[in-house]
Amino acid sequence: MPVDLNGYWKMISSDNFEDYLKALDVNVAIRKIATLLKPDKDISHDGDHIVIKTLSTFKNYNMDFHVGKEFEEDLSGVDDRKCMTTISWDGDKLVCVQKGEIEGRGWTHWVDGDELHLELRAGGVVSQQVFKKS
Repeated sequence: MPVDLNGYWKMISSDNFEDYLKALDVNVAIRKIATLLKPDKDISHDGDHIVIKTLSTFKNYNMDFHVGKEFEEDLSGVDDRKCMTTISWDGDKLVCVQKGEIEGRGWTHWVDGDELHLELRAGGVVSQQVFKKS
């Protein structure tokens, strides 16, 4: 049974995020701003329907999807690309695969106690972020 991701989560740590953004070919000015941000995650999870809102003072990004159904994701708020995205459960982990220009792109979310973990992957680079439920 998948974990319940519902809630409001505040970032408490971020490691290797600038290198992840470099792997996505995000320009240096945006990278510098993005690495200073501590975005929140507002997640609503109802069965196979999940909405993940990433909220910051610079940009917000909403991801609305059904687990197991491939969709075209517009990443214009992130790195100005489109990709075909599939998100599925792997045990208690929510795993995203983004097929497009960047090899090995995707992410994994999982919960450990009152912490939400996020592993971001692109082009062989891995970034880890941790959020605490508020």
